[in-house]
Amino acid sequence: MKSMRVLLIGDVVGNTGRTMLQKHINRIKADFSIDAVIANGENSSSQGRGITPRIARFFKHNSVDVVTTGNHVWRKKEIYAYLATNHDVLRPANFPTDAPGVGFTTFTCKNTLIGVVNLQGRVFMQDHIDCPFKTIKTILTYLKSKTDIIFVDFHAETTSEKMAMGHYLDGKVSAVVGTHTHVQTADERILPAGTAFISDLGMVGSLNSMLGMKKEPIIDHFLKALPTKFEVDTSSPVQLCGVWVEIDMASGKALRIERIRVIDTALQVGTDEDDDKQ
Repeated sequence: MKSMRVLLIGDVVGNTGRTMLQKHINRIKADFSIDAVIANGENSSSQGRGITPRIARFFKHNSVDVVTTGNHVWRKKEIYAYLATNHDVLRPANFPTDAPGVGFTTFTCKNTLIGVVNLQGRVFMQDHIDCPFKTIKTILTYLKSKTDIIFVDFHAETTSEKMAMGHYLDGKVSAVVGTHTHVQTADERILPAGTAFISDLGMVGSLNSMLGMKKEPIIDHFLKALPTKFEVDTSSPVQLCGVWVEIDMASGKALRIERIRVIDTALQVGTDEDDDKQ
């Protein structure tokens, strides 16, 4: 039986997250015999919201095959043209068709085609986007004719919506992984029909932050209910969270799913004032 291992990395937050990924990605790939990498990059700009073409190229240079996103993908307008002409960065597939970019793509690994789908939830998020369940049903009509190895990043707020998607797609895709909440869950498992699932991959960012952001302004906001500016936390220790999934290449079924969490107590994060440049 031939198998492959795919690493899925949670939301990469700011230059802190990018520095952490760059430092550890090659070792992680070697330690776990990883064949391909998918990472969520919607928070990877220095401000912790959005992604730019330069950062998209950073991910590609650092072994990430496909970058998924979510509701913050639109924060940097310079990414719009990139999304329109490149398929290595996805936006949620259930946004209107007139939005730039695509919500699913394929790439080749070990001479085998792999499909990646990016969806966004609607509960406590944007309710004017299309139903993610109906959207993925339509996409699978096309993708399943190309490959049985399909990964879904479901960028959603609630565990219930993510679990519903996992069970809805059980046996139809290789894995459903949640992103957006930045807190790694401990519910990784293979569902009854062979789909790997976890409610949330977690994040790549400062461990003692609040979702990768400096905690002091956020606590002050809770105390005073006044507007505040979120800033990316650059302090150590820094964590990198995700899972790796082993897939049977013949059937597309998941054979194994394992959480990973790397903590670096001495990461040096420099300034990155020009990440908006092309």
